[in-house]
Amino acid sequence: MTDYLSTGALPDEYAQLAKTVRDFTRSVVAPVAAEHDANHTFPYEVIAGMAELGLFGLPFPEQYGGQGGDYFALCLALEELAKADQSVAITLEAGVSLGAMPVYRFGNEEQKQEWLPQLTSGKALAAFGLTEPGAGSDAGGTRTTALEDGADWVINGSKQFITNSGTDITKLVTVTAVTGVKDGGKKEISTILVPTSTPGFTAEPAYDKVGWHASDTHPLSFDDVRVPQENLLGERGRGYANFLRILDEGRIAIAALSVGAAQGCVDESVRYAKEREAFGRPIGANQAIAFKIARMEARAHTARTAYYDAAALMLSGKPFKKQASIAKLAASEAAMDNARDATQIFGGYGFMNEYAVARHYRDSKILEIGEGTTEVQLMLIAREAGL
Repeated sequence: MTDYLSTGALPDEYAQLAKTVRDFTRSVVAPVAAEHDANHTFPYEVIAGMAELGLFGLPFPEQYGGQGGDYFALCLALEELAKADQSVAITLEAGVSLGAMPVYRFGNEEQKQEWLPQLTSGKALAAFGLTEPGAGSDAGGTRTTALEDGADWVINGSKQFITNSGTDITKLVTVTAVTGVKDGGKKEISTILVPTSTPGFTAEPAYDKVGWHASDTHPLSFDDVRVPQENLLGERGRGYANFLRILDEGRIAIAALSVGAAQGCVDESVRYAKEREAFGRPIGANQAIAFKIARMEARAHTARTAYYDAAALMLSGKPFKKQASIAKLAASEAAMDNARDATQIFGGYGFMNEYAVARHYRDSKILEIGEGTTEVQLMLIAREAGL
């Protein structure tokens, strides 16, 4: 992968993976994307196909049912999927980097053996329960509590905007909760595994969203949810710190997804600019259109290089927080800017939901918000720069 940054050619195993997912996207994902978007339905048949390809197990060891790959392999798959359908891509991203990865990174061996084979197979999904009505970027606003009662944790509270939390195959939610008070009066926040079959756990009715209509997103409520103390994930009081590591990694994945969206807009615009004629010639023959598409291509390429760089640092064990934020910032803005330009190129057709660029226009805005807003990325970059 590092060689790619200087030679421009992916190693064979990565190139073959990207081609496999690209073919799957064109033959399976793209033909049903508009229908699922219009009907706000979760694409179970597409997810099953992704599971058969082993996409949910890409970055996990074979001993847990994974493919023995790495995080960059996941990113390549996300980029290809997002060219056609961001909802499908975010289902994979959240299922792996937010759902299964916390168990792999911080779980004990018993927890890994219990949950990872289900999650890496794609037959079950897990969700990441962090955000609350008053606590997103501000962890100090966390109000969900987990109190000790004998051998159990008793959880009460709510979460919002939780992806993959209410599907028929969702089996687990990892929840951040206040488990006590630290010296100095700060909240002690821990993470706890909550199987979705636990009494008192409720996935409330799904949100009516601007975009990502085929992605599953719910508010969650916890009413005296009782789980064993053995469901504590990682060290007590390290819950938020651990999730920050997960979010750092996840920003690289979101950057990859964003690049796919940005590139998808380029590809659609190039095709349309060659086919659509005005005043006796293809509109792509006009510099106003050609230059707009050229800028779109430059944005996608620059953002791709940024996430490749962040992934290379991560996999080499070097600090990557700043580069992950740069990649997420650059790629999410590229996706939004390219969606806007693509819609303009398509003119009135770009305002019709049957066209992929219209979906990208609605879908891409959340990329500048989810897993750390643009403002959070700027704050992190400035902090890493020493300000």
